[in-house]
Amino acid sequence: MTDAAEPPRTHFIRQIVEADLASGKHDRILTRFPPEPNGYLHIGHAKSITLNFGLAEAVGGACNLRFDDTNPLKEDVEFVDSIQEDVRWLGFDWGDRLYFASDYFEQLYGFAVELIEKGLAYVCDLSAEETRLYRGTLTEPGRDSPNRNRPVAENLDLFTRMRAGEFPDGARTLRAKIDMASPNINLRDPVLYRIKHGVVHHQTGTAWCLYPTYDYTHPLSDALEGITHSLCTLEFEDHRPLYDWCINNVSVPCKPRQIEFSRLNLEYTVMSKRRLTDLVGEGHVQGWDDPRMPTLAGLRRRGYTPAAVRDFCERIGITKSDNLVEMALLESAIRDDLDATAPRRMAVLRPLRVVLTNYPADRTESMESRNHPKDETQGTRAIPFGREIYIDRNDFTENPPKDFKRLIPGGEVRLRNAYVIRCDEVIKDAHGEVVELRASVDLDTLGRNPEGRKVKGVIHWVSAAQAVPAEIRLYDRLFSVPTPGAGGTDYRTEINPDSLRVLSGCLLESSLRAVQPGERFQFEREGYFVADPDSTPERPVFNLTVGLRDTWGRSQA
Repeated sequence: MTDAAEPPRTHFIRQIVEADLASGKHDRILTRFPPEPNGYLHIGHAKSITLNFGLAEAVGGACNLRFDDTNPLKEDVEFVDSIQEDVRWLGFDWGDRLYFASDYFEQLYGFAVELIEKGLAYVCDLSAEETRLYRGTLTEPGRDSPNRNRPVAENLDLFTRMRAGEFPDGARTLRAKIDMASPNINLRDPVLYRIKHGVVHHQTGTAWCLYPTYDYTHPLSDALEGITHSLCTLEFEDHRPLYDWCINNVSVPCKPRQIEFSRLNLEYTVMSKRRLTDLVGEGHVQGWDDPRMPTLAGLRRRGYTPAAVRDFCERIGITKSDNLVEMALLESAIRDDLDATAPRRMAVLRPLRVVLTNYPADRTESMESRNHPKDETQGTRAIPFGREIYIDRNDFTENPPKDFKRLIPGGEVRLRNAYVIRCDEVIKDAHGEVVELRASVDLDTLGRNPEGRKVKGVIHWVSAAQAVPAEIRLYDRLFSVPTPGAGGTDYRTEINPDSLRVLSGCLLESSLRAVQPGERFQFEREGYFVADPDSTPERPVFNLTVGLRDTWGRSQA
């Protein structure tokens, strides 16, 4: 990893791995992270990445990065590049162990020939629909294909001609000969190869028109790489017998062990690549890196840190029990990380002008402020102060509720790192809207509270003359319900209409004028924000990463 981190907590998979090392079954552990390059990685993949890379690292082993690229119709080099960027961003490195399943196409073809020669595979002429009907159901056994007992020589000839491109798409498949009556439908003569003409594979180009299926490719790729432990999510548990069948019936150099763990299910989002693809394609979000998306690219643009994501994955643990993880747990992880690391700044999101009537118009002071209240190593900065300032409109009211500790007519508050001020006059426009406050400043209160003076409220502000105009994007949870699509509903109808609010005309303190995209800050009393890639010195743009506390439940009540 590229930065220091706590070692992974113990769990049942780590116990298995350590027992295998202790018994001498393996001298060194080799795992792999095997994404299909048909979309961007999401937070669920982060759990698998931290498990595979983190566990291997913890026990002195290694982890390969391999793209299981067997379906060129849905794959793209854009996804290959984004996946590598995401794994590196999380802090992991595969060294020289970058592989593609397509690297093994020739060997996989040879293994298929071996299965045919052993009488364990045959060329089938059934269409996709016929294959499905012949397969049976969970309560009824399947029926043998009319081609199941083709002679070996005929199967070899047809398979060779399939590779040569003699047959159209869907005309023939190669199927394993296992058990059409098996209670496990995955063992009912699964398809191993299918014909796909006219596609350009991102690695092999047009060299192949015959592509292996995932269930056939995955175990054999593991075996060819010498993987010791193949870690995958629970939906592949029923596929494990087929995984073992493949590696047990061809001459591969090793026999990896598949172990399943529960996938990550997170509230208020969807984790299906198909649904995420639809959200992007149908324009519900602004791309794979939209900060509302659960993709790692989206989390990165929203201001999440690799350390926070890894910490979250450690917190939820590795088990075999499916559960729904609260979004608040992910938000807590990033909040804890940024609380310790993010410099503090002042930003007024809903500006209200305040004129300090007794402060000299030609005077400008420089107020010193610590960049972090708990970390002196972050130093201090100078904040300009003058006769005209802006405060947040929410920090003033003419009709205060009980326990309101901010500014009211005739009331006093302290400006953060500056003076105590008193509101003397409220200026309104023709519609009765408050447009300006006139206030007086107590020049004896800089940095101290005179004896007998009780000022409960402290508010943030920016100097009008040096304020930096900015756009602030307030991101919230993408869906308004914890489990979108539950009960057969259309998950699109449950998109939160307030998942993005854009505030223009916001004002930042002058130190943020030269901010760089990706820089993170706590805007005091507002939340944690990150400078968006769209940000420029002339027009800073900040995204809300997470609030200072979890307010979702209260806001939805």
